[in-house]
Amino acid sequence: MLVLGIESSAHTFGVGIVDRGKVLSNEKMMFNITDKGLIPGKVAQTHIKNAPMTVKRALESAKIKITDIEGVGYTRGPGLGPCLQVGELTAKMIAKRLGVKIAQVNHGAAHVEIARDAAKMRDPLALYVSGGNSQILKAVEKPFKHYEIIGETFDIGVGNMIDNFARGAKLNPAWGSTVAKMAQNGKYVRLPYTVKGMDFAFTGLLTSAIKMLGKESKEDVCYSIQETAFSMLCEATERALLLTRSKELCVCGGVAQSARLREMLAMVAKENGARFGFAANEFNADNGGMIAFLAERMLKSGMDSKIEQCGVEQRYRIDRARIA
Repeated sequence: MLVLGIESSAHTFGVGIVDRGKVLSNEKMMFNITDKGLIPGKVAQTHIKNAPMTVKRALESAKIKITDIEGVGYTRGPGLGPCLQVGELTAKMIAKRLGVKIAQVNHGAAHVEIARDAAKMRDPLALYVSGGNSQILKAVEKPFKHYEIIGETFDIGVGNMIDNFARGAKLNPAWGSTVAKMAQNGKYVRLPYTVKGMDFAFTGLLTSAIKMLGKESKEDVCYSIQETAFSMLCEATERALLLTRSKELCVCGGVAQSARLREMLAMVAKENGARFGFAANEFNADNGGMIAFLAERMLKSGMDSKIEQCGVEQRYRIDRARIA
């Protein structure tokens, strides 16, 4: 089934095309973040400009015509409202024009599902780490098939925390990969560490790290905030791994692009006799391919929506999202 998926939850407008679980194309255009972060209205305006070209590129890359599309999926949420609306309207327009079914996809569930498939895992414990979310997840069947939240952040997502620190440190671009590069030349200085069971909190760590700028080198603070945050995630994930007795562990989401986090999680998995896996960075970053991937499964399972039922939900919790 040829399904076109649209992702627009934050800085990326992505369009992917999937057929029988295979990603045929995965095109994207991104808002230039620089050192000022995301202003939803400005990002949405960029998405509006980029949408037609991104759809065109995805179709060309897949070597198909728009009339070949048999279904459409888009990110309902969570995400930034104005940005989500651009993807919603684009998807509805295409679905209505073609007369095909449409699926409303949870952003986080799409991340987990494509990572699980890439790692060839049946029932993994999943650590989902992105800008807006940091959650430990496990699929359950009742009252419907969905991802249960085993543990999560009490305040902000780890990606958001690192991006906020990058802006405070006046790094350009102000995001995690810049912090990771600077961390390579740093050494550890003590920062707050907050884990409670399988939950964690990052605002205290963020505040302390920003206050430390000017007192310690930027390289040292970058290294320390990254190591502390990732250690917190690993401790909570290991506890969840033992509690659920899972033998598979995957990581997904934007922060899963971090080689250091993957290295640490691989050690956790090995020490507990679990297999570790993740998707290629192309699918850990926000992308339309993952939306099309889950949308195809949803549409084949009869989980489509009427056009008038479609909308966006900035705080669309993953434990409320039915998965195919």
